[in-house]
Amino acid sequence: MYPTIDMKATGMCIRRIMSQRKFTVKDVQKYLNLSSVQSIYHWFNGKSVPTVDNLYALSELFQLPVDAMLVGNRKYHMSFSDKPFYRQVYVYYTEIKRLRVSYP
Repeated sequence: MYPTIDMKATGMCIRRIMSQRKFTVKDVQKYLNLSSVQSIYHWFNGKSVPTVDNLYALSELFQLPVDAMLVGNRKYHMSFSDKPFYRQVYVYYTEIKRLRVSYP
C-alpha cells in the first residue's frame, strides 16, 4: 500500500493551524496571491488540497514543515539507535512513566 493524503483531515489541519496562528482566510489569500478565497474553503472541506507551490508557501507563512500540514496514512519508522537524541528522550520518557506508575 502506498502513502495517500487524507484531504479532509489535511483541510482541518490547515484550518486549525490558521486559527492557532490567528491568520484569516483573507490573510492567506493575500499571501498566496489567490484570486478568491474559494480555493481555501475547498481545502477546509476536503474537496482539494493546496498545490505543491502553495504548500511550500504555507510552510513558510506558518513556519512549519510541509509534513506538519499534510495528514495521510504514511507510517513513520524511527530507529532510536540512529538518533541519539531520540534515544535519550525515549529513555527519559520511560523513566518518568515508570516513576508515575510507582507514585499514584
